Amino acid sequence: MKRKLISAIGIAGMMVSIAACGGEGDGGSDKGADAKELTVWLTVDAQNNWPALVKAADAAVQKKHPGLKINHEYYGWPDKNAKLDAVLATDKAPDVVEMGNTEMLGYMVKGAFAPLDAGTFDNSDAWLDGLKASVTYDGKTYGVPYYAGGRVANWRKDVAASVGVKSTPKTYKELTAALGKIQKKQGDKFSAWYQPTRDWYAAMSFVYDAGGAIATESGGQWKASLSSPESLKGLKEFKNVVDSYMHGDKTKDESDRYIVYGQGKSAMIFAAAWEGATAEDPKNDKTGKLKGNLENFVMPGPSGKSMPVFLGGSDLAVPVKSDAQALAAEWINAFTGSSGQKGLMAKGNLPNNKTDLATLKNDPKTAVPATAAESSWFVPMAPGWGQVEKAQVLQTMLQSIGTGKKSVEAAAKEADAAIDKVINTK
Repeated sequence: MKRKLISAIGIAGMMVSIAACGGEGDGGSDKGADAKELTVWLTVDAQNNWPALVKAADAAVQKKHPGLKINHEYYGWPDKNAKLDAVLATDKAPDVVEMGNTEMLGYMVKGAFAPLDAGTFDNSDAWLDGLKASVTYDGKTYGVPYYAGGRVANWRKDVAASVGVKSTPKTYKELTAALGKIQKKQGDKFSAWYQPTRDWYAAMSFVYDAGGAIATESGGQWKASLSSPESLKGLKEFKNVVDSYMHGDKTKDESDRYIVYGQGKSAMIFAAAWEGATAEDPKNDKTGKLKGNLENFVMPGPSGKSMPVFLGGSDLAVPVKSDAQALAAEWINAFTGSSGQKGLMAKGNLPNNKTDLATLKNDPKTAVPATAAESSWFVPMAPGWGQVEKAQVLQTMLQSIGTGKKSVEAAAKEADAAIDKVINTK
């Protein structure tokens, strides 16, 4: 689920149009209950990986509303928001749209989505904290969690065994000791841990593990805190990882990490849970050795606890300009409800709720990602966070640190200044 996050901030014409249309009401509204057509925008993840779940949701809603036509459009992550911004300035908005959970905030701040009644959706009282936070703004609910994606460590058992390590590490000390042996044996053309420098999801896990944060809130105002002693400690350890074990291009992000892993150029990744399985797919495994040879484990943190992971995922929202809001809410509930969650879990996703997550912890096949998801962090729910992401402030900072262009302290100070300029701006 590679997220190419594009902010809604700054689309003035779109927002003027939204404001003019109003947007009062809630998820209990019957607006559009008798609509004859419904338009649903999802990303290609649904189209490629679980089309049967989409059809099942369609069938459930059409059974209640005979004759209802449901149109589906699918978008890649880099393209979706630009298209959405354009149509929100017209009267042709979709009725349901999938959003990355960190994309929600900018649109909620600007009033692009209709408020929903959380109580009308299955398992809403048990939604995962990170996903619940992503659909909540100013005390109202503007979306429904769809599924979650956690992060785990994954390594090659054969490479670990070659240096005498027969089991996955339970502590950070055990991890670094094993990686040190692997790096020494394999040499500098090999990455014991392939950790893309611009991967801010991994880097911020080190920050939060050390007790730091991207930004903190006080009295309704947010202030960047990457220069705090705790955050600097986490950033310095991230740099140590990159310096010690990462021998690939230190200007890259994580978009092709699974491809590099499949090429046999590294022994370990800390990544979205699906990346290891994708690397060992015969289409990506260039070594012929990865199938059955990769192992997930909960990433230990330098703090002595499990590394807190970014809980990514998707939400579903109803644009305020939709003429079929009631039916849109019905479709979302059919798609994200109990049966839908079972289908999504079968495809390797984490569910949107703690009840189903508990069942995954009890299954050896899914215990690692489910356990890892229990310790998580999420982006600051500040009105200007979308602008921070759009400007790639964190990626720029991390590249400067990883390449040695700037010291950790200087890069963090510069990032804090850039964040503070926009983080409280609606």
